[in-house]
Amino acid sequence: MKHLKTLCAVLVLATMALYSFQINAQNSTIEKMHQQYTEMINTGNPANLEILYAKDASIRNSDGSMVAGLDNIKAQYNATFASGKFNIVLETNEVTPLDKDYMFVSGSFVYNKIDEPTMALAGEFVNTLKNEKGTWKIVKSYRYLTNQNHAAIVNNLYQAFAKGDIPAALATMNSKVVWNEAEGNALAVGNPYIGPNAVLQGVFAKLPVDFEGFYLSNIKLHEMSNNQVLATLRYNAISKHNGKKMDAQAAHLWTVKDGKIVAFQQYVDTKQLDEMMQK
Repeated sequence: MKHLKTLCAVLVLATMALYSFQINAQNSTIEKMHQQYTEMINTGNPANLEILYAKDASIRNSDGSMVAGLDNIKAQYNATFASGKFNIVLETNEVTPLDKDYMFVSGSFVYNKIDEPTMALAGEFVNTLKNEKGTWKIVKSYRYLTNQNHAAIVNNLYQAFAKGDIPAALATMNSKVVWNEAEGNALAVGNPYIGPNAVLQGVFAKLPVDFEGFYLSNIKLHEMSNNQVLATLRYNAISKHNGKKMDAQAAHLWTVKDGKIVAFQQYVDTKQLDEMMQK
């Protein structure tokens, strides 16, 4: 009986040791993967993508968009790295083994563009990992924002507009964005503009026709309730119709949802705009 008890105790200890070893091995694997991912983001080098993601992997981005397949994931990261330099800090919250071939990993992240440090985004992720011939790879990844930094998204539009990068400005908008120009403004005849292309054709493309050197100045952003951002600013330009200089007070009310702009309402000194249009 004594020997049986001893044997049982040994088996229990061996099982506990094996379980502890497996947990430590999994944690070490996750730590290494997160180091590789952090290195990829911070260096802007996509070389680790094939190490980290399975060929049939999919990503739900924090803005709600989906990307499926390794080739499309590569294209997304390459486009991101081409737009600037970024850094990210990851923290692992929980590792949950499902069986020998699958596990869940959850955690948090803080992600920002280096040349726009106030645009940091904080969020959480849940990854499903698959064991492919002894190598763990991400097969599904879900990202969610936990900070509602809507002003950062609006600022991205203003920054892109200032650089003349209209595609980047349009990319901040939801595919069904509702855009309204101030009443009394000549551009208001097209209200509401639905979708980025309508905004491009009905608003952005017409500005160079009527104005020279159109730019926005003194932009101040204010986070509001109900997912809204209020921007106070000024319009500056020279009329191509009569040479008058414009320095008009304006306000923009933006609505943001799931990381994209879904609505815009303009308020502006329409009397001054009307004077700029007179020939």
